[in-house]
Amino acid sequence: MISKKEIFLHQEKWANGIVSIGKLKDDYDQCKKKTLKFISNLYGFENGTVQFKPTKASDNQFRNNIESALSYFIGGNDSFIEDTGFATNPWSRVEFKNESINIIENIATAMGNYFFTDIKGNTIKVEYSFVYKKIGDSIKIILHHSSLPYNPD
Repeated sequence: MISKKEIFLHQEKWANGIVSIGKLKDDYDQCKKKTLKFISNLYGFENGTVQFKPTKASDNQFRNNIESALSYFIGGNDSFIEDTGFATNPWSRVEFKNESINIIENIATAMGNYFFTDIKGNTIKVEYSFVYKKIGDSIKIILHHSSLPYNPD
């Protein structure tokens, strides 16, 4: 059974990972290595397709494999020209505010807002839904959907 405590720890690892990727933005090779480890540790791509709809993707809005997820996080892939490297912004802090978490045995869904603070102190609010699956002793993201809040203008 997956627990809320495990979800909170996974969210903390995700947030810290995004911040640490941005710190390496000037060294593409190290940044890529760090990001591949981040994806491998936190997402379930090795177990099949991960449903991944990142915030700032519109031309190729679904990133259901490692190559496309990597491109979203750090850019540098000619197949995804809209990608500028979301994780390389860089961010100084990422904070999850869960609206709800539902647990069904080894699957958990979480929905809420997360807040990305850049190095100048500007914060952007993003809406998210994640689905986590416990596989052995590991927790893996198997669905990641995030978007900017609705703006009627």
